[in-house]
Amino acid sequence: MKEEILQHVSSLDQAQRVGVADDRHGQFHRAFTPRQIHVIALATSMGSGIFISIGQALSNGGPGNMLVAYALVCSCAWAALYTLCEMVIAFPVSGNFIDYADRWVDKSLAFGAGLSEWLSYTAITASEAVFFNIIIQYWANYRLPEAVSLTIVLVLMAVIFVCPTKVYAVFEYLSSIVKVLLFIFLVVICVAIIGGAGKTGYVHHGSTWTDQPPFKNGFSGFVKCATFAVWAIGDQIPVATMGGEAQNVRYSMAHAAKLAPIRISIVFLVSISVISTLVPSNDDRLLGGSGVTASPYVIAMKDAGIRVAPHITNAAIIVSIVGSAAEALYTASRMLRTMAHQALIPEIFANVDSRGRPTMALLITGATLILLTYINLSSGGVEALNWLLDLTTTGFLINWMIIACTSFRFHRALKLQDDPLLKEPYAWRSFLWPLAPAWLFLVSLFLLASCFVIGAKPPGGLKTSLAVSVLQYTIGIVVIVSLTVGYKLIFRTSSRQLRKADHVTGRHIITPDEISELERYYSMSRWRRFLSYVQVW
Repeated sequence: MKEEILQHVSSLDQAQRVGVADDRHGQFHRAFTPRQIHVIALATSMGSGIFISIGQALSNGGPGNMLVAYALVCSCAWAALYTLCEMVIAFPVSGNFIDYADRWVDKSLAFGAGLSEWLSYTAITASEAVFFNIIIQYWANYRLPEAVSLTIVLVLMAVIFVCPTKVYAVFEYLSSIVKVLLFIFLVVICVAIIGGAGKTGYVHHGSTWTDQPPFKNGFSGFVKCATFAVWAIGDQIPVATMGGEAQNVRYSMAHAAKLAPIRISIVFLVSISVISTLVPSNDDRLLGGSGVTASPYVIAMKDAGIRVAPHITNAAIIVSIVGSAAEALYTASRMLRTMAHQALIPEIFANVDSRGRPTMALLITGATLILLTYINLSSGGVEALNWLLDLTTTGFLINWMIIACTSFRFHRALKLQDDPLLKEPYAWRSFLWPLAPAWLFLVSLFLLASCFVIGAKPPGGLKTSLAVSVLQYTIGIVVIVSLTVGYKLIFRTSSRQLRKADHVTGRHIITPDEISELERYYSMSRWRRFLSYVQVW
């Protein structure tokens, strides 16, 4: 089999199959092992969005709205990864989402989407610093100045990213293990509390679903939950971005594309089920309420009289938040570097040093992160951060639509050039294409339209003018469209001609070693292959 594959590969037209490495600004190192990508994919998105802000979604929309909204967004995570990883496996360049938008659609679209994505992930790191402060105050009882806790996160980010990329890979791997173990621990504890565990515990019969409206605030509540879900689950770009620095990208990314959506769905839907059974949606201790801010898991444990578990949970959540902050900063720096590499912004930000670090991209991203983080100390800091989070949410939705459009253009280009890329041995294709990109585009369009509805009628009523409220919930649309149109008008860019699209630069040519590893994998029984998806290390 191996000899037949190698013979087939060698017979392909050289102009089509030979990938050309573009190393004019230095090259990233293949620092991520298949095992590290497997574990990181298991824990991607398991940060403040699942451990803390899920409480605010419950408070705004009730358990019914939350369950439906998160399930819908989880389906988008599946569609996004399947759609994107098909292109990543063929062209594994770091910051690939921006590269593909430029390569197959339009340079101006790559600029608008890339700058929005960079700002969004930088804002996520800043928001994780805020949540770090919230969690640390559980022990400090608000005696620790917020500036100190925010600075701790910034220092940790600096230490992680001053080191070679391999250090980040190991850190993210270890923090991901903590996240997975924390999730299992929380589910076991919560199920026990539902059954009546704890000194002050009692058997829960689902009264939180019947005593309070399950679909609180109607359609506005549903959309609000969906925006929290999009922010918490993310657009899955970090998983795909690792493809540019992965060893054996064919195995690693295909594995991650199948694993991550299933894991995301299980984690979020199981968490919603247990939390909505234990904590009522009108509990004023939920994030955004008037009482003490806390994780809904900690609220449930305290109500049940369990004393030690909340402290263990708090410590693990802190690790998960730092891990998620580092993941977002990693993604933001790679996005900025890719934009510079493609000359969308000054190319000085594209340089990669001998240790595989995009130094200038990290510096400018870090400086922006410091600004966004310390904004929270000002009187209007919380409001500014809310705008950035809304920018992130709508930005993710538009980028999902861009990924879907890019996929259609990618397939069209292959057909027009008669490129056998997706027919080669061990080529990886999106399941039932074009189902994934079509679903991703339609759901994202529906949620974007819904943002106008919630802007006009937010849960709890308007707190500002109608125009300001609508703008806040749709700010991501305004930013991406403005940047894209502005770039197109200034530089007079035109859509890519698919018959001449570049299918050489960055193209991955499967190696004999990769073929051997894939042969070993597919020679295993289906049961053994299934176990490879659930093992943690």
